[in-house]
Amino acid sequence: MPSRRRLVRALPAGLAAVLAGGCGAGQPGPAAVEVTRGGCGTGWARPHGGEQTVEVRNVGAVTMTVELVDPATHGVYAEVESLAPGTVRPIRLVLAPGSYAFTCFADDFDPETGPAVTITDGPARGATAVPATSETDLAGPVTTYRAYVTAGLATLAARVGELRSAVRSGDRARARAAWLDAQLAYGRLGAAYDTFGDFADAIAGLPDALPGGVHDRDFAGLRRIEWGLWHGEPTAALAPVADALAGAVAGLRRAFAAERTDPNDLPLRAHEILENSLRFELTGDADQGSGAGLATISANLDGTRAVLAAIAPVLKPKYPGWAGVLTDLDRVTALVAAQHGPRGWTAPGALRPADRERLAGTLGELLERLAPIAAIGEVRRTS
Repeated sequence: MPSRRRLVRALPAGLAAVLAGGCGAGQPGPAAVEVTRGGCGTGWARPHGGEQTVEVRNVGAVTMTVELVDPATHGVYAEVESLAPGTVRPIRLVLAPGSYAFTCFADDFDPETGPAVTITDGPARGATAVPATSETDLAGPVTTYRAYVTAGLATLAARVGELRSAVRSGDRARARAAWLDAQLAYGRLGAAYDTFGDFADAIAGLPDALPGGVHDRDFAGLRRIEWGLWHGEPTAALAPVADALAGAVAGLRRAFAAERTDPNDLPLRAHEILENSLRFELTGDADQGSGAGLATISANLDGTRAVLAAIAPVLKPKYPGWAGVLTDLDRVTALVAAQHGPRGWTAPGALRPADRERLAGTLGELLERLAPIAAIGEVRRTS
């Protein structure tokens, strides 16, 4: 999975105008700000508005996270994470007239907010302070999403039971169809991956990191069965794998009820589900012979919609780009659905170049719109 932590970010893209380079033409050079325990955000002597770079230097002895905030509301304009002692990181954004301050968070210490500065020039609109999201805010979405996953796990168990029966019947065509149904049931579960722990590898692990690859004894679950069904392995040899898969799903259903879902998982997976689709499914990297990458992307799109539906009451009001997310989601869904016909799904490797380019480009645009949601929805310390 891609890392949840990013070192520097404006919150969020689409609200703050993030610059690819340094200051705009005609603007003064970067502003230098120092942070340390007892002195958060000192040295910003002549702040100015407009496009600019603020260089944040940790002159203290401890690593800290630093936020540029509205001192009245503590809404966050930008964030520098894990700023180590002696290091400097730039924040690039557009500042409008108003008041600004830096808040420093060091492990095991209370947060400190430094002196406020006032900017009187610059554009009428600039970076927008995003209200902090609390764990309490996300409690309802977590409950909603866990209910969705619980129902999805019941469906997965039923589909895996059908796969197990089909494998034992020796009917390869029936087993392949049942495998796809089970694969899609798992693909729709979406944002609960971290909660699944070791069960994730037992159910849908890939062979890439295993010493023996597809022949490794630890290669198991849906992808192991896929490899066997599409590489001529006798179905009798796959029966124990299907039995173990059914056991893993049953174990996950029991464990999930007692596991805690990290509230940060929901806004994060809103982006990462489809990031993994682009990385592993559209490229064919995850494929073990079925060519079902686009079918899996279709299921991942369903999972993404479920995540967005759960978090919408909290995060939609904070993100003006929400409507654009749904529009792009519909566009990607239509492009993927167009590759499903009477003969089944087009394999990623069989896509026409123009179709591949269009799908990859549209999915990339959607990912750009989804990316800020993780930042907006991340649970933040406020005290």
